Amino acid sequence: MDRIRLSKNEYMDKVLACWLGKNIGGTLGTPVEGIKYTHAFTYYDWDVTRRWKKDPSWTPGEPLQNDDLDFQLVWVKMLEDRGIHVKFRDFADYWLKHLHKHWYAEYSFCIYNLQRGLMPPVSGAFQNYWVDEMGSPIRSEIWACVAPADPQLAASLAWMDSSLDHTGGEGRWGEMFWAAAESAAFVTKDPMTLIKIGLSMIPISCSIARSVREAVWCFENKLDWGEARERIATIFGHVQPCNAIPNHGFAVIGLLYGKDYGDILCKAVNCGFDTDCTGATLGSLLGIMGGTAGIPEEWKKPVGYAITPCAQTIMDGLPKTITELTERTAKIAEKLLKERSGTSEFGEKAVLPENILSLLFRNEKIGKLLTFDNNCAVENIEDAEIALHYNGEPVLYPGIEKTLDVSVRKGGSAVMPEIEIKAPAGWSVSKPEKVQGLGRFSVSAKTVENKNALEITVKAEGKTAKASFTLLGPGAVKLLPAAQSAPQS
Repeated sequence: MDRIRLSKNEYMDKVLACWLGKNIGGTLGTPVEGIKYTHAFTYYDWDVTRRWKKDPSWTPGEPLQNDDLDFQLVWVKMLEDRGIHVKFRDFADYWLKHLHKHWYAEYSFCIYNLQRGLMPPVSGAFQNYWVDEMGSPIRSEIWACVAPADPQLAASLAWMDSSLDHTGGEGRWGEMFWAAAESAAFVTKDPMTLIKIGLSMIPISCSIARSVREAVWCFENKLDWGEARERIATIFGHVQPCNAIPNHGFAVIGLLYGKDYGDILCKAVNCGFDTDCTGATLGSLLGIMGGTAGIPEEWKKPVGYAITPCAQTIMDGLPKTITELTERTAKIAEKLLKERSGTSEFGEKAVLPENILSLLFRNEKIGKLLTFDNNCAVENIEDAEIALHYNGEPVLYPGIEKTLDVSVRKGGSAVMPEIEIKAPAGWSVSKPEKVQGLGRFSVSAKTVENKNALEITVKAEGKTAKASFTLLGPGAVKLLPAAQSAPQS
């Protein structure tokens, strides 16, 4: 099978430009983040003291802090420590270790659910008002950079990442869209092609896809920038400025309507709403497309090569500069392409096969992810992936029988398990049955504690694995108001 061959030197330059662009776009947009009305940026908004008008604490020569980048530093460390075949448990462990102080919006619900014992993907869904937000699309670049020129693989990794805090929401599709587009940008610069590749990895009916297509329609029908912005804001606008749906339309407007590097970033930021995220995402994409030579010096100099982390991020062992980040990213990419990619590889010189577009549009593995059960928890024991399907809420109510399913995959293939269930004392547990490739059983209890462990022993193909899953009681799931962060105990 033909493969796309990447020049290692060109790749390194593009990754450096990606992270540099992340800081540039984030610094441009951060001071007006959350303001919905339009702006008129043509450059960083300097005043006569050479300070940032909206953030006088900023020292020129360093970027403003931005969680858009911080989370990806953690994933680099995770991939180094746990290897390139990462599991949900790895993401959960490193989130709780490095990111637990980011207690706001969707991030707070990820931590809240993990602390209650709920594993992904249900951790990203349960009681989480914020699943349609920008918190996961903004961390797409790491997956593109470790899976360059393999959009399907990049999107698959983004899917797993987004399952921590955006399960069942538009934020998941946004992260997959950008991871695929950015991965393809290592070998093609055509914006329309990149957009189509991104769309090929997400549901055709999702609102992210609709917003993106509307922005493309505006451009192809020669609406001016302001008209396009108003259509997106009117049709897809949201009470939350960080909602992913309109912001994806704004980012695509910047990409298509912008005349050069700076104008592309400014047009996206000038649309308003989640400006640090749209600016940072486009800065990254442009960096991959054009390398460091494609970033004008006047945009590079004010941010430099430092990383300015958020105070909430635990930085132990994380990269401190984008040069270090680039080097560590590249080492991961070498291993990941060698072991997991059937599409791209590294070589001394770049070689682009004639069927390159067919390779970039490959998405045969994505379908399974699009139909994956959002209401389940997954544990990996050695080579077995064990999932407990809650069939709704991960809650048992006293006196009401609840049916649960267990599925097992080994080596990527489903297997029919023999299962044994150990429930809390006093619970009734039915004998597991085999139903359509699942182990099905029911539980009931007269009284239910707030947090309960179900220990599941799986016997498949001559091997035994044990996993523990959490089933909450009603006392642990009181109703929560929308548009607020998770409660802290």
